[in-house]
Amino acid sequence: MINVLFVCLGNICRSPMAEGVFQHLVKERGLQDQISCDSAGTSGFHAGEEADERMRATATAHDITLTHRSRKLVIEDYAAFDYILSMDDANLDIILALQKKAAQAGITDSPKILMMRSFDPDAGEDTDVPDPYYGGLNGFEEVYYILARASENFLEFLVERELKAA
Repeated sequence: MINVLFVCLGNICRSPMAEGVFQHLVKERGLQDQISCDSAGTSGFHAGEEADERMRATATAHDITLTHRSRKLVIEDYAAFDYILSMDDANLDIILALQKKAAQAGITDSPKILMMRSFDPDAGEDTDVPDPYYGGLNGFEEVYYILARASENFLEFLVERELKAA
């Protein structure tokens, strides 16, 4: 089983949408017995909360259901996941710092840490998935499309790199 974790700041907008989109694609391809995913935030501000209402509405408009409850990224995630995908550079720094703590705690089999937007063919120089939280509804739509493109390419990456090699 390949385990993937999507990470943003509060785990109520970008990472739950990434989880939902990716899970939808995995299910469409019949790979749910080979690939699983979850999401987390680098902060615990919203622990236990559902995804932002605007993000849930955007997901629903694209036939995706978000059922995830926000949780904070923890050291144990570094042992549980094969891949951790960050939504932006600021969270990447936190993910990498926590990875060092995980190693100090004896977790030596570290996941591959990647930027989500590195799989978006339309990203150009922009490495961040923009945080739509303080913006209007258009920002949530934009994030959906970014994550849909990136998720499709990330899934292809996993199929080629992990599943065909197995």
